[in-house]
Amino acid sequence: MHLSRGVCYILGRVAVLSLCATALNAATGEEVYTKRCSGCHDQNNPRIPPRDSLKKIPASRILKVLDFGVMMQVAYQLSREDREAVAKFLGTDGTELTLPAEAFCKDRTVSINDKSKFIWNGWSPKGDNARFQTADVAALSLDQVKKLKLKWAFGYDGDVNAFAFPAFFNGQMFVGSARGAVHALQAETGCVQWTFDANGPVRSAMLVVPSRARHTLLFGDQIGWYYALEAETGKLIWKKRIDDHDTARLTGAALIHDGIVYVPVASWEETRSSGADYLCCTFRGSLVALRIRDGQQVWKSYMVPEPTEQGKSASGKAKWGPSGASIWSTPVYDAKRNLIYVTTGDNFSAPATLTSDALVAIDPADGKIVWASQTTANDVSPSEKGPDVDFGSPPLLIRTPAGRELILAGQKSAMVYAFDPDKKGEIVWQTRVGRGGAQGGIQWGMSYDGQSVYAAVSDGAGKRSTDANGASVRILDPAVGGGLTALKVSDGSKVWYAPPPECGTRPGCSPAQSAALTSIPGAVFSGSLGGLLRAYSTEDGKVLWEFDTVQDFKTVNGVKAKGGAIDGPGPMVIDGMVFVNSGYSRFGGLPGNVLLAFAPEK
Repeated sequence: MHLSRGVCYILGRVAVLSLCATALNAATGEEVYTKRCSGCHDQNNPRIPPRDSLKKIPASRILKVLDFGVMMQVAYQLSREDREAVAKFLGTDGTELTLPAEAFCKDRTVSINDKSKFIWNGWSPKGDNARFQTADVAALSLDQVKKLKLKWAFGYDGDVNAFAFPAFFNGQMFVGSARGAVHALQAETGCVQWTFDANGPVRSAMLVVPSRARHTLLFGDQIGWYYALEAETGKLIWKKRIDDHDTARLTGAALIHDGIVYVPVASWEETRSSGADYLCCTFRGSLVALRIRDGQQVWKSYMVPEPTEQGKSASGKAKWGPSGASIWSTPVYDAKRNLIYVTTGDNFSAPATLTSDALVAIDPADGKIVWASQTTANDVSPSEKGPDVDFGSPPLLIRTPAGRELILAGQKSAMVYAFDPDKKGEIVWQTRVGRGGAQGGIQWGMSYDGQSVYAAVSDGAGKRSTDANGASVRILDPAVGGGLTALKVSDGSKVWYAPPPECGTRPGCSPAQSAALTSIPGAVFSGSLGGLLRAYSTEDGKVLWEFDTVQDFKTVNGVKAKGGAIDGPGPMVIDGMVFVNSGYSRFGGLPGNVLLAFAPEK
């Protein structure tokens, strides 16, 4: 893979410095940083945390990722002295912290009751992706929702993002972290039973499946690896590199069906492609089928054809395409029609394809695409200046109150679509719920409670400012973004609209509501980039409860932790408790590193 000079970015356990591919002899770490990294980390790139975020990471962690992590193929061309120098210049003096003894449970036995009704396994409680929790499993009345209080806080050591979604089995939890640490926790107290270190950041939701007398824990990381652990012990069973492309990332939770795990594959190559010398673009979104018992690949279904050279750029560099059509979210299985549905992202480079910005139906037997229903044609971004309004949220397979089956999907364009699964995804209705755009619209997920579908929008905006180092940074506009809409699922008509939370004078705040939603009977939960977690009435959109997560927390594991922007998977509601991650430093959001657990005040 060609690596362009001057391209720097962050990926890896918590943060990884991408250093350019040519060797550099520098006497100091500051010189290495200035020549190799400042062009990205000191400029306004919404997908790259600024230097201030890097300075919160231990130098030992930075060095470890340069040596053995995702950046190894780039950093190996630097001398060992240069790696040590830039890691020391950027990182903190301390070593990577380990959890204190008091963070662990007195009884570290992991017990998984997969017969319990109190289960949330994967992206949604059920396989429909609707993120609706029934009354008996939520075990929260509306009166109790109004009385929710913080029960405990768990800190992710050294992280500046908290974006992984847990799995819950009758009080047993599993959750990943931005530095790649996976934890088994007791939900009642937040104490730790075991930990496991993945190769890269773990953002995808956890999945647990029975395996003889025990259970297998499945998840992916942000550098393309997929893992199977023994859930009771954290012992590695197998791991597979899903995609060899160096920009591949596994963000969406996988789908499990009949002994196979179907893994969606996405990429950040569109960010890399902004470099003038980068040969754009060669990544192809895909769905990969693996046997759960051994990780053996059954098939891999690409969303676009293999890229070929498409002429030359103005500077004389080769252009490659088609590319893109990432799958950012969880697939859904349709047992009646024996099809898997996925939603896809934009194309990174021309020619545009019919499978980008689309709902795609796939045969689970062989991975062949059966049909595709595209909502936005010719969305090639950034090379062709397309609108960049891909699908980041998953398809919902639902039944209306009248008994009709529909597939629902929300797009960054701020459009909510209802597709007919019996007519190859023909659009039944479509409704706009916001402004939409590259950083707007519906980003991570809607919720459906059997009556209405709920869609929150990001629609955030940024403005330029200067940080303490004099670098240009993106600051979120505290007056722009957000909003929650309830739609009648039969025809897409609006039931009500709830305005976004106000930021006031809160520094770094945004009212944008990009995180996924979760609903229970009578209430829908939504977080904001301003760090506010709210429960809204499903009847009229009025706020029932609110908690400000932007504060310091005393944690049960002894890690210093603070809340920030709420983005990504949103809240989990189960067994009388509400869980949410707080902290998201990308796109100008507020950093944070805490998992919060709430329960009604008794």
